[in-house]
Amino acid sequence: MSKQVVWLTGLLAILLITCMASMLLGPVKLGWPMLLQWLTDTDSVPKYASLVFGDVRLTRMLMAILVGAALAMSGAAIQGVFRNPLADPGLIGVSSGAALTAVAVIVLGNGIAQPLIAPLGAMALPIAAFLGGLLVTWFIYLIASASPGNSNTTMILAGIAVSSLCMAATGAMTYAADDSELRTLTFWTLGSFGGTNWQTIKIAAPWIIIGIVLLPLMGRWLNVLLMGENVAGHLGIPISRIRKLIFLLVALCVGASVSVTGMIGFFGLVVPHLIRLSIGPDHRWLLPVSGVAGAVLMLLADLLARTVVAPAELPVGVVTSLLGGPFFLWLIIRFNRGDFRVD
Repeated sequence: MSKQVVWLTGLLAILLITCMASMLLGPVKLGWPMLLQWLTDTDSVPKYASLVFGDVRLTRMLMAILVGAALAMSGAAIQGVFRNPLADPGLIGVSSGAALTAVAVIVLGNGIAQPLIAPLGAMALPIAAFLGGLLVTWFIYLIASASPGNSNTTMILAGIAVSSLCMAATGAMTYAADDSELRTLTFWTLGSFGGTNWQTIKIAAPWIIIGIVLLPLMGRWLNVLLMGENVAGHLGIPISRIRKLIFLLVALCVGASVSVTGMIGFFGLVVPHLIRLSIGPDHRWLLPVSGVAGAVLMLLADLLARTVVAPAELPVGVVTSLLGGPFFLWLIIRFNRGDFRVD
């Protein structure tokens, strides 16, 4: 049995255990017997237990799995395209672009943009977030394509600059927001699964599922890109078309995730790097295994966020940033020493 199969099997088993822990643990104490009773006969349990299991914990668990898998796989794909372990969807502007358009919907949805947003109803937010992430990514891609030098380095630097502009625009909208909008915007800046319900899952899940199903199919092409653009070009690989498709899928995953959870930092950076160190750089395995690992770690982060200061709740973005920030600094030091290669 190969190392990749062992890791994938082990992570799937851990995911199952983590799902059980996510359903059992929380401010409301409900044990195994109550959970088993709810699973076998929902109508026989008290109404409060049914609400906690079905409308709170199950929805959060499903959304954490989807978002964790989407962000981790997106990070692995972006790092593969750039052949750079310091790249992630946030560093190239996808997250900030998605957040900007989502905040614009919140702040302007009842004002000047109402005629445009109102017909979309509940779909306005995820559509806006997806388009924002896609447009920012496309803009940065055009800048990098026009660069006569290293397009990968140019794209990352352009992404950082455009992210700063998006955050400045988000700040301006925050300044113009009223009290009720400010409470909602706090959710976007910190990231949380607290607002998850069945409606948000119905809105975001189809977009995320499309991305996490199609991204692993790009593994073979990403492996070719690891050999360098010149080699891939000589082999007849349509590099530009593959890049565009990967950027589209990443924007789809990240945009839909941001639309329901806000900005969750460092996740697309940390998870694929850890999996790459464990199983190697073969993207045919790296992408799906990163997805499962991302689901496990996001579930654990959400579990920690809602239990460590119970009955209050920490934003899950705070938990991931506290863990991801030091890891990012360590990765920069190691990368500068030449200890790490994506390929």
